[in-house]
Order: sequence, then C-alpha cells, then structure tokens
Amino acid sequence: MGGRFDGGFFPGPGLELVLVALVLFAGPVLAVAEPIDVRITPVPLSADDPGLETAGRLKYRGGIHLVADDPTFGGLSALGVSDDGKRMVALSDRGRRFSARLVYDETGNLAGLRNTDLATMAGLDGAPLSSRDDGDAESMSPGIEGEIIVAFERRHRLWRYLPGVTVPEPLPGPDEMQDLPFNNGIEALTLLADGSLLALSEGKQGRKQTVGWISSRDGWSVLTFPTPDGFRVTGAATMAGGDVLVLERFFTLRGSNRVRLKRISAATIKPGGVLAGTVIARLRPPLTVDNFEGIDVRKGPAGEIFIYLVSDDNFNPEQRTLLMMFELME
Repeated sequence: MGGRFDGGFFPGPGLELVLVALVLFAGPVLAVAEPIDVRITPVPLSADDPGLETAGRLKYRGGIHLVADDPTFGGLSALGVSDDGKRMVALSDRGRRFSARLVYDETGNLAGLRNTDLATMAGLDGAPLSSRDDGDAESMSPGIEGEIIVAFERRHRLWRYLPGVTVPEPLPGPDEMQDLPFNNGIEALTLLADGSLLALSEGKQGRKQTVGWISSRDGWSVLTFPTPDGFRVTGAATMAGGDVLVLERFFTLRGSNRVRLKRISAATIKPGGVLAGTVIARLRPPLTVDNFEGIDVRKGPAGEIFIYLVSDDNFNPEQRTLLMMFELME
C-alpha cells in the first residue's frame, strides 16, 4: 500500500479499494456531532408512474426525502457510504457533516435513516468552519492512510482529515486549481484502484470540456472531461473493478433539472487522457430528480453494484434533499 510523499499521494502496489472503503467512518475526524431530528418521506422513481422501476441501466432500489428544522441542515454536496451499506456521511457547502445509519426494507431497498447527527467541520486552527467561503465542501474521497480528503471551492484547496484528528492538513493541489473560477472548483474527487486520486472540476457553462487531474509520485497530471451539451460534473465514485462513475447535472433555478451518469473505463484514466465514457442512465422529469451533487458506489453481498445519490437543495425551499439508491444492471 502506498503512502505520503511530500504531503501528496502516490500509487502503491496492490491497493484494494474495498479495504479503504470504510475509512470515511473510522473515527471522529470532525467536530463533535449533535443528534438532529430528520423527517423522512419515501419517494418513488416517478410520481406520475409509481410502478416504474428502471431508468436506463439503473434499477431503482428506494429513495427518501429528508427534512429538518435545523437551518444549517442541507446543501449536501459530497457523499460516502460504508462498504457494508450500513452508514452514510455527507458533507455540505456550509462546512457541515451529516451522518446516519441507513435503513432498508425486507427486500433490501433503501427505506429510511436512524441515528442522524450533524457536526461542523474544523479548519486549520481547529475552530469550526463558519463562513461560506471557508466551508464550501464540494467533494470528498477516502485516502490511502485512513483519512478523508475534502475538496473545497470558493477558496480552492484540498484538506486531509486523519482518523481521530480534528484539525486537517493541507494537501498540495494541482497547479491549475487556483485559476479555477470562484464557484467552479473541484466537484468530483475519488480514490482510484491503484491508490491515486482523480479530481474533476465543474467547468464553466458553455465550455465543451472541463479540466481534471490524476495524482502520481510527481504531483498532478492534467486530463480532460468532455462537456459539450451543457451538463457539468458534480461527483465521481470508483467501482470495485476500477471503472469510475461520473455524475453530471444540468440544472437551473427554474426547474430544468436533468441528471446523467457516465461510466469511465479505468484504462482511459491516465495523464493526457480524454474521459468520454458511456452514458448508463439519464434522470429528468417526470422522474424524481433534483440538484444531485453527491455519489457513491458499493458492491453488494451477491456482487450487485449499488449506487447512491444525494442532492444539494441550495437551502432553497423550492428544492429537496433527496437520497436515492439504484442497482446497476450489467
């Protein structure tokens, strides 16, 4: 297994992704969490057709609408689900960490949450992140030393939260990261099967591609992700076989919400590569959809590929915080 190199990441031999899938839940890496009362309402894949169960190559495995009276709850932009599917962690763009136990029905479909709590992430001085510019967490990934790596935008940076340590450590990011637009930072961050990191920026509206990077012993190398049709990157997760799922959204505040999932072959994820990928599903009205920004994937006990999505409600009463589960039909 690899390790640190001048504060960065480099691949190690034979890294098994499944072994690090639980590091997001390994210890109190953030401030002390407080219980939060969250009301849960099940949602169908389509309100117009409650019996609908598929979208593209995805089979719907349950979803819930989350509501809390706490004004700091919402804005969930990054998602992690434990390897056994029992726990979840989501980070918000206000510097909060939401965690819960996942509840399933007798058929294994997502049905609810329990033991819900909310915590404030800490800054380099150990104090809670209190401003929007400091706390805008947009993506996270496990690291090879049991840490959580978080990408922030507005003040673009990468921080690592080691197990049991409240105060994060800064990580060197790609040179181009500081040139990204104020509100268009790294939206997708995922640990690859070889121990390197893949980072993708959201990109500007109207551009036909966005910049991404892959880490190595020597730092970060550039690659590109095509965005020719108005969709923008919001998340990524690595599958057990090494391929990566990239979540894209087309979103406007007037309700033109669309979501797309692409599968990127592991063989194309290399310096200078173009991550075109294959579309495996599209979600758009009348299907249940909102501003999905967080994604994670895990392998089920019978080899199933389960995909989880969470939406960022932008603290807008016209939007919803949704957590939805799907199974990829190979």
